[in-house]
Amino acid sequence: MPNASAGMLMYRRTASGLEVLLAHPGGPYFVKKDAGGWTIPKGEPDPGEAIEAAAEREFTEETGLPVAGERIPLGEIRQKGGKTVHAWAFAGEVPPGFVPTSNSFEMEWPPKSGKRASFPEIDRAEMFPLEAARVKINPAQAEFLDRLVARLDG
Repeated sequence: MPNASAGMLMYRRTASGLEVLLAHPGGPYFVKKDAGGWTIPKGEPDPGEAIEAAAEREFTEETGLPVAGERIPLGEIRQKGGKTVHAWAFAGEVPPGFVPTSNSFEMEWPPKSGKRASFPEIDRAEMFPLEAARVKINPAQAEFLDRLVARLDG
């Protein structure tokens, strides 16, 4: 599936309302980006891999957390750069002291230096109340939050 990725949106209900788990991309280009820079844990499917299986694998690879229970399909969105993102939601909990255990990637850094550096795919992941998540999440992915609320309330 060219130019596509798949992810999982973990949520929980608390006394103060709905919260979702968002991930902050690692690497030098996102280090100072906060509002609009967070994402659902996601990634590209391997050749021949089913898109929902890719979403589950990527979530676990990027967070170290399992995907369990019923999955709620949230459909797909197209991001500003043209990438299509497919998503599912599931109810889950973050253990006390949670620190994501993400894969890493390599890139030339600094640019045109000829040197390679390794960075985590995500440098942190946190549970956010819904309204805070709307500020933090990539604007195109905010649609997933609306769809989750509609599915849970419907």
